[in-house]
Amino acid sequence: MGPGYLIVIVALFALLWLFVLRPQRRRQTEQLQMQDTLHVGDEVITAGGIRGYVRQLDEEVLKVEIAPGVQVRLDRRAVAAVVTEEDVEPQAPTQDESGES
Repeated sequence: MGPGYLIVIVALFALLWLFVLRPQRRRQTEQLQMQDTLHVGDEVITAGGIRGYVRQLDEEVLKVEIAPGVQVRLDRRAVAAVVTEEDVEPQAPTQDESGES
């Protein structure tokens, strides 16, 4: 095994770090930051895909209202995303709004 193989191995490791490990670490940091900046009233999506509104915040546990009058206790780390205005899809116009008869 010559020095050429060593250079190839080092180059492959550098590419792996650049294209896989670094972006993964950045996403993980952003996820933790999002979970730490939750506010009462935020609409969230859980890791299980349930949407709800944050009603109470504690250090590690929060209460999320998933239906009127139905609140669940959730670990803060189970929040996958906060829904923003851009995430809400516009609804298709109804017949009355589209001008068709």
